[in-house]
Amino acid sequence: MAPLSLPNPLPPAAALAAAQHLLDTGHPFQAHEALEAAWKAAGDGERGLWRGLTQLAVGITHLARGNVRGGVAVLARASDNLAPYAEHPPHDVDVAGLRGWIADRVTAVGRAHPQPPCVTGDPTASAALPAGGDVSGAAGGGRPPRLVR
Repeated sequence: MAPLSLPNPLPPAAALAAAQHLLDTGHPFQAHEALEAAWKAAGDGERGLWRGLTQLAVGITHLARGNVRGGVAVLARASDNLAPYAEHPPHDVDVAGLRGWIADRVTAVGRAHPQPPCVTGDPTASAALPAGGDVSGAAGGGRPPRLVR
């Protein structure tokens, strides 16, 4: 799939809406691009929020492509970057919900892969994905995370 062509940067509400649509339609890599543009344009006070949102989409991309170890690692960084915004989230971002989604996803992936494979050593090591092959959706529901409340 070709990279997403968006005007740089989208206003925060538009970036969140575009990213949500892309996540909802199974395009987490393109969602990362929309969020990354907002991250690069963000002021110091929100840069970590946008970095965390971008990492969320990157983590989902890695999981969808079978890179379990990389996906879990990036999702953990996303949660860490989102944490400082939990009490007063800008742009109505559902920080608590996203961090919960990440925790649920990491738990579900951990159950499916007790010792996550390293895809760089053996390209077939990640072939056994959780039931249904979907590691990108929420635990039990297969739905992408909701970015805003």
